[in-house]
Amino acid sequence: QEYLDFRKERSRMLLSRRNQLLLEFSFWNEPLPRQGPNIYELRTYKLKPGTMIEWGNNWARAIKYRQENQEAVGGFFSQIGELYVVHHLWAYKDLQSREETRNAAWRKRGWDENVYYT
Repeated sequence: QEYLDFRKERSRMLLSRRNQLLLEFSFWNEPLPRQGPNIYELRTYKLKPGTMIEWGNNWARAIKYRQENQEAVGGFFSQIGELYVVHHLWAYKDLQSREETRNAAWRKRGWDENVYYT
């Protein structure tokens, strides 16, 4: 009954809802619980149809530049629902750490070449 009451209350707060079935990219680390607290950033990209393989190949190389601080939590793509949608989940200790980590990636030779096409 408690769950049914929760669902009823939740439905009054929602304007819309979408569902996706996501699969994990094989080149990302397996998502693991993080020591916290953390700030999590979910980035979503809508790809042009037919570019998933090319995009994945570029990111398979690019992700290597973002593994030092273990900020890459997971990378996922849609299998059911809206297709050609990709999600990246990143974890940072705080906003300052996010800024420093992202700026450091751009200073690494090769990062810009790999993300240019994405």
